[in-house]
Amino acid sequence: MRVRKAMLPDAEAVCALIASYSGDGTVLPRSLAEVSENIRDFTVVEDKGTIIGCAALHLYGPHLAEVRSITVAREAQGRGAGRRLVRALLAEAQRHSVRGVCLFTRIPQYFAPFGFGVVNRDDLPEKLLKDCLSCPRLHCCDETAMFLGELVEGSARVARAAELVQIQ
Repeated sequence: MRVRKAMLPDAEAVCALIASYSGDGTVLPRSLAEVSENIRDFTVVEDKGTIIGCAALHLYGPHLAEVRSITVAREAQGRGAGRRLVRALLAEAQRHSVRGVCLFTRIPQYFAPFGFGVVNRDDLPEKLLKDCLSCPRLHCCDETAMFLGELVEGSARVARAAELVQIQ
């Protein structure tokens, strides 16, 4: 298995992996256009030339990044691809000097060994504004918010300013 940054020609395979888990709400759906536009956020795992997993690191700023769209093909699960993806994204966040990394998940026990702890979703206003407001499960979300690193107080001010922009 090999972990590498995704390239534009990988967009269709990444989109297909995400689609295989978005039907049941495991991950948010992403269109091919959206994946293509954000391909630089993605890291993939290849096995014998086939992409078997993907995940994205979305940067909000030096205070926060999010691990998102993490998927491993069902037939490839249990071989360490997911762990390799998470480690690669955490290393990338460190290279960017990001102080905190968040994620939303239904399997918090998977991410706890990496050092993620459960937090209140209100502590992550950028995530709420970016994805949660448009999510069909906004008022019945069953995901756990998790965080690794340093929560920055200033992010709440950013969120309030963004809310004001949306209201106008």
